[in-house]
Amino acid sequence: MHFLNGKGLDRRTFLQSVSATVALPYLDAMLPAGRGTAAYTANQAPRLVAIEMVHGAAGCNELGASLNYWSPAATGKAFDLAPTALTALEPYRDYLTIVSNTDCRNAEPQQAKEIGGDHFRSSAVYLTQSHPRQTEGSDIHVGESLDQMYARRFGQSTPIPSMQLCIEPVDQAGGCAYGYACVYTDSISWKSATEPLPVIRDPRVVFEKLFGVGGTAEERLARRRSRRSILDFVAQEMKSLQRALGPGDQARVDRYLTDIREVERRIQAVEARNSSGEARELPTAPAGVPDEFREHVQLMFDLQALAMAADITRVFSFKLGRDGSSRTYPESGTDKPFHPASHHGGTAKNLADFQMINKYHVSMLPYFLDKLKSLQEGEGNLLDKTLIMYGSPMADSNLHSHRRCPLITLGKADGRLPGNLHIKAPDGTPMANAMLGMMHLLGMNDVSTFGDSTDALRLTSLA
Repeated sequence: MHFLNGKGLDRRTFLQSVSATVALPYLDAMLPAGRGTAAYTANQAPRLVAIEMVHGAAGCNELGASLNYWSPAATGKAFDLAPTALTALEPYRDYLTIVSNTDCRNAEPQQAKEIGGDHFRSSAVYLTQSHPRQTEGSDIHVGESLDQMYARRFGQSTPIPSMQLCIEPVDQAGGCAYGYACVYTDSISWKSATEPLPVIRDPRVVFEKLFGVGGTAEERLARRRSRRSILDFVAQEMKSLQRALGPGDQARVDRYLTDIREVERRIQAVEARNSSGEARELPTAPAGVPDEFREHVQLMFDLQALAMAADITRVFSFKLGRDGSSRTYPESGTDKPFHPASHHGGTAKNLADFQMINKYHVSMLPYFLDKLKSLQEGEGNLLDKTLIMYGSPMADSNLHSHRRCPLITLGKADGRLPGNLHIKAPDGTPMANAMLGMMHLLGMNDVSTFGDSTDALRLTSLA
């Protein structure tokens, strides 16, 4: 494509119709004349994906820690992942930073009436590192979450500043248990201390939000029933654009549109299967929600990758579980329900069962890492330009302990994280210190405190 004005194709170019809006991935044609790719992309903020898995890990009690069920024995670079729940990440150890031995003390009870309510306040603590006010009313209060602080700073130039996704069902209304409002259990993203952001569970809803499927609810339903692709509605614009692009850009657009169509087909297949009248494992879930955990997670990861490739949003929070869930994961090797398995009693057999579930949950991540690494942007790939954090605000769920919680990061954060590193924090270090360190890596150097932080934990070396 030739541009006489030297400006190149606008980064916010869309293929648009009344029924769909499809943003484009980064293309060489978007590079202004005379500017190198590295210079053009240097000032773009890294993507941020914050993933929570509830109930801690088997490696966070005394026996599990001695067996290195979560964090490896060695710190630094020469660590062995084989005994840990992180074995699936071995191919990505150059992108992996393990941060062990940090505490979420603000998830602990601070007065007698809060004792026992850990499962119902912990998720609200994860990204805020603040203590939730115990209430079942509207006077909720916890703190602004890390992802929303980042989105406020770096997400305003994208069509969607941030998105909040989940796998398990949510119940945002009223109280859950132990005097806590359900929003504390359901929400990890807080726009302010009193504004929890709703989460999306249905891949169809995410898809339509990302690709601007317009019209009324009735029109959207009619379009779904017609089984027409959203790409059909932008076909003419797509042809015109493709004729003007160079071969490399044509291939990138073809691959991106193929990925969109593949995700759309999979959502349609899930909806057809779940609307067939056959018995479902999740009978109360929307038709667009797969019954199988892995299929659901992979669809959500694919949608996040599509959104980041087209710069629709740079910030995601993703809640993989819900406290108290009794979901089973047969693929993990145990059929014990999640919550009962996490209350393992400290016995070797029960702990090993819970370790299987932890391992299975972590094994979801390489699919996302593969996808991001395969997506080129300028001179790098999306995994190079992303910081993914995965952790839990609980440690030993059997005791409702929040000391020595699991936490890892993945990705290079645009060259700011070296990877292949295990950092063991000094005893008593707040997890908020690690998150403050992440903020500084992400360009929020003026943030001096976060939650109960005492200092920023350096995530680039052991020093």
